Amino acid sequence: MSNQYPEFNGLHLPTIEAEILAAWKKEQAFEQSVQLREGKTPFVFYEGPPSANGMPGIHHVISRTLKDMVCRYKTMQGFQVKRKGGWDTHGLPVELGVEKELGITKEDIGKTITVEAYNQKCREAVLRYKKEWDDITNKMGYWVDLDNPYITFENNYIETLWWILSTLYKKGYLYQSVSIQPYSPAAGTGLSSHELNQPGTYKDVKDTSAVVMFKAIASAESKFLFDAAAANKNNQDVYYMAWTTTPWTLPSNLGLTVGPSIDYVLVATYNPYTAMPVNVVLAKALLTKYFKEEGLALDSFAEGDKILPWKILAEFKGSQLNNLRYEQLMPFEANDPESFEGDAFKIMVGDFVTTEDGTGIVHTAPAFGADDYKVGQKNNLGIITLVDREGKFVDGVGEFSGRYVKNYKDEKDFQDVNVDICVKLKKENRAFKVEKYEHNYPHCWRTDKPILYYPLDAWFIKTTAVKERMVELNKTINWKPKSTGEGRFGNWLENMVDWNLSRSRYWGTPLPIWRTEDGAEEICIGSIDELTAAFIAAKEKGFNKDVNLQIVDGKLDVDLHKPFVDQIELLSASGKPMKRVPDLVDVWFDSGAMPYAQWHYPFENKDLVDKGQAFPADFICEGVDQTRGWFYTLHTLAVMLFDSVAYKAVMSNGLVLDKNGNKMSKRLGNVVNPFETIEQYGADATRWYLVTNASPWDNLKFDLSGIQEVQRKFFGTLYNTYQFFVLYANVDGFRFEQEYIPVNKRPEIDRWIISSLNSLVQTVTIAMDDFEPTIAGRAIETFVDEHLSNWYVRLCRRRFWKGTYTDDKISAYQTLHECIETIIRLMAPIAPFFCDQIFRNLNSVTERHIQTSIHHVDFPVADTTKIDAALEERMQMAQDICSLVLSIRKKVNIKVRQPLQKILIPVLDPKMKDAISLMEELILAEVNVKEINYITETEGVISKKLKPNFKLLGAKLGTKMKQASAVITALSQTQISQLEKDGSLNLDVEGTLISLLLSEVEIIAEDIPGWSVAVKNALTVALDITLSPALLKEGNARELVNRVQNIRKEANFELTDKILLRIVDNTDLKDAINEFSDYICREILALEIDWVPALEDGVDVEINDQKLRISVLQKG
Repeated sequence: MSNQYPEFNGLHLPTIEAEILAAWKKEQAFEQSVQLREGKTPFVFYEGPPSANGMPGIHHVISRTLKDMVCRYKTMQGFQVKRKGGWDTHGLPVELGVEKELGITKEDIGKTITVEAYNQKCREAVLRYKKEWDDITNKMGYWVDLDNPYITFENNYIETLWWILSTLYKKGYLYQSVSIQPYSPAAGTGLSSHELNQPGTYKDVKDTSAVVMFKAIASAESKFLFDAAAANKNNQDVYYMAWTTTPWTLPSNLGLTVGPSIDYVLVATYNPYTAMPVNVVLAKALLTKYFKEEGLALDSFAEGDKILPWKILAEFKGSQLNNLRYEQLMPFEANDPESFEGDAFKIMVGDFVTTEDGTGIVHTAPAFGADDYKVGQKNNLGIITLVDREGKFVDGVGEFSGRYVKNYKDEKDFQDVNVDICVKLKKENRAFKVEKYEHNYPHCWRTDKPILYYPLDAWFIKTTAVKERMVELNKTINWKPKSTGEGRFGNWLENMVDWNLSRSRYWGTPLPIWRTEDGAEEICIGSIDELTAAFIAAKEKGFNKDVNLQIVDGKLDVDLHKPFVDQIELLSASGKPMKRVPDLVDVWFDSGAMPYAQWHYPFENKDLVDKGQAFPADFICEGVDQTRGWFYTLHTLAVMLFDSVAYKAVMSNGLVLDKNGNKMSKRLGNVVNPFETIEQYGADATRWYLVTNASPWDNLKFDLSGIQEVQRKFFGTLYNTYQFFVLYANVDGFRFEQEYIPVNKRPEIDRWIISSLNSLVQTVTIAMDDFEPTIAGRAIETFVDEHLSNWYVRLCRRRFWKGTYTDDKISAYQTLHECIETIIRLMAPIAPFFCDQIFRNLNSVTERHIQTSIHHVDFPVADTTKIDAALEERMQMAQDICSLVLSIRKKVNIKVRQPLQKILIPVLDPKMKDAISLMEELILAEVNVKEINYITETEGVISKKLKPNFKLLGAKLGTKMKQASAVITALSQTQISQLEKDGSLNLDVEGTLISLLLSEVEIIAEDIPGWSVAVKNALTVALDITLSPALLKEGNARELVNRVQNIRKEANFELTDKILLRIVDNTDLKDAINEFSDYICREILALEIDWVPALEDGVDVEINDQKLRISVLQKG
């Protein structure tokens, strides 16, 4: 037990944190925090696995702060909170990084580098930055088990994934199908809908768009068109106009789709590029997009003319165009109708056609659009794919063969094939309008390159089969914010499609399906035991002879990755060989399976999941970008496997932007280095800033000056409060050895701060329970600054440094100690280092806790018997009055040390007067005023006017705001008083009755001669600012006390040292000093005041613009 509380040698948070980190490591504080709660109710938390193939950023610090904060809080509340770390090790990010590093593309894998060697490179790369991740994790104080993490590439993890896939397969939820899916040529794989909806994947781009003319074929069904076109003496050909933003799909066109109930017209006009006369069909509602009214009066057109002549020849419904035929737009060898099956080049009807844009006729290429594919299937168009999986035209497409449809290779001199296609169509009189068109186009979430919609033979999870249940269970989840669960996530569930699971890559979890060459038989393997048995059975029949795999302890010793599992042949029920399908599974499946795979369920730890010890999670937290990623896959698998939610509460934090609101990027040079930030400002200040600056789900404009402010203002205030306590506690030897003084036996100021403290505990607990840490943190800040430091400590200073060691002083010590200790326990989940250091310092003397760390003690619980709401209310009123008086002093430039005569306070009711009267002595002492006078009516004394809050009232009143403003500014003094008293006032605004609230206006009081007035809500204060000679004398005495105290401090006198004060005779100040000599001596601990004619060793001080020479001598 120490006799002295340790004092800090300055507030340098990084140094304090380094010391605490060393203590935690030595004591195994994290492990202890879990072990001490053994047998307690578990609070289940899931760590969303980061990928360690890149460096951590400041955005990782915010999500990890929130996770750590909740886990520490729940631990202090008595729950056992196990936190298993994890690493996401598969997928595109890893593969693309390795390809870049090796200078290869996907096409090189298996050619210039073996699959085995490539995957080994991926395995080495995935944890390349693990050391840095572990470092930031430790330095920021994130307690998570880094020694036993789950790693998604490990066999045990993959085996659980296979069990899940096998279970879904048996339930009929896993199926294979050819459909149009988002495909990334740059990554060489299909993408799931949730990957396509990651934030930032849709980008505004300018593409070449074209309105194209498809030449109609005359027939009995189309005769009505050609009959109408006969009126055009210049040309009787008919063209169907269709619009596209992807001209590269035009060679694959197989049909046109119209809306059955849309009105269409046949228009005689001219091609603006060739000036040739044409007859075109388009939606009537879209005529004005292409033709101007003045063109109706024109007959001829030549190149260079601005306005197209036009005339409607016929009008008809879209249904009349159904099954009409047209000529193939761009015939090539590769799209010869003989090369594919189907009834192509006809018009169909579809409900998805609109007249919002384009021509009302949709170019239909079944290979490159989901709607196109559906309508093509329905109408037997067939399908033709003229673009390969690298994103370039196949051979046989004329001059376009081998050309990329988008710039997937970052070629500097990339020639846009879409432009060249449009040029060709212009020359052939098949383009009616070509222009750049800005639209929102999806891009690959990892390569940042445009995706294509592509026909893929893929494996899907039938999520739509449980859609209603997913929607229903989502409503039971506590989403923070609620709007994300109901809006972004809820809407996503309502519109979900089946999960495109398979990926055409190399480094990932293999799909455990083996099938015969003809596809007639297949099996889904659900465990290594199953694979072992099937492998042995096949080997016994002569298969797997060249497969060099061993059986160890009854199990096949195999790495469950490509190429090793691909070597294994299995035997079908009919005795045919089966090979594994080549696909991998979506990396998001890996992370969505972590609740089970992290425990190697169901092969180990089965009870943890089945009996609710580790499933579902009580809480998860990640960035908002995971809403349609990890949050979705967790929810999907939990519902499909266990008909359960995966998590009961989820917090989605917003994006971290730079201080100007821009997205952080290396290109802009605005990326914040988290290591440097923590090293310079400390983890606690960084964490506190991240939590209190904005609600976690709001986008945060990250500003280093904000961390500096937190460090200086909040931590500095708490630091000074602690230093103040230990300074005097060490002098008096206070060790909390005395019996706890009942709160009702303590002075009112102590009762008030203890009441406020317990109210704070209530506020913080409610906020933290509701995952509202910003509310909690800001409440703590307000208490420390406004209540504890700037009110309680300041008002009680004299109790600590004056007088003997009485019950009053002990009460003050006990009260301040309780406040500091309770505050740091409330703060500890957010600021774990500084709070633990203060706790250890206090506990080293008092030994009130057997625990060595604050994170092992219980979170404070409010004692409602100590809460006195009436006392808190009147103290708040006293604080507000003092604040107004001090603001007036500042405005009129009168120091607080200068006494003033009186305050005038209008009281709205007797209750208000009684409350202020009880605090009168405190108020007068605090603001240095002699008396308070109360008045019940202000009319004729204080003049007030109202200023409307346009933001609040504008939203409420709308167009009547201007008239209401005039009514409000014209209100009488009586009406203003009524508004102050009742909190609301009914007003007639041009015949409409509105209720004006006090919060919707600002009350402005006008000064009166000799007085200055200030207002806060319904509280008005007038201060008499007249300075009489007597008041000036007392002010001079107080100024002298201040100067002497400063000299004592600079000379490092002890608090109890007595002094002798000598002053050189001064006619202007002598009377004042003599008159208040007793007061002066008492305050500065002077034995006497000597007036002398001169001083050689004195110092000159200034007292209200007057020079005074004094000497301060230490006496015994």
